[in-house]
Parts: sequence; C-alpha cells; structure tokens
Amino acid sequence: MPLDLNSDLGEGFGPWRMGDDAAMLDIVTSANIACGFHAGDPATMRRTCELAVAKGVRI
Repeated sequence: MPLDLNSDLGEGFGPWRMGDDAAMLDIVTSANIACGFHAGDPATMRRTCELAVAKGVRI
C-alpha cells in the first residue's frame, strides 16, 4: 500500500519566507498550496506550484 507524504507549502509572503518549500518538495509526494487568504502571495504560490510540477509532486 503506497504512502502519501503531504505538506502545506507556499505560505511565504513577499520577503517573509515560511520554511523551505524547495527542500520539502524533494521529499513529499503531494502538497497543499496556500490560497492567499491567510498565507501566501501570488508570486510565492505560483513559484511553489511550478516547482511541484517540475518535481512530480501532486498539488
């Protein structure tokens, strides 16, 4: 039975980074990307999504 390792990512806002999304995307199999309401800005969320796709991580 496969295991899905998931993490909340893309929560940084402008100059304020929240964790290391790129490093987490090396170990997770799926990611919940911030939606911009309580965390995340458009550039951070887009960059995280693009990196997730490049690394084969489900969003």
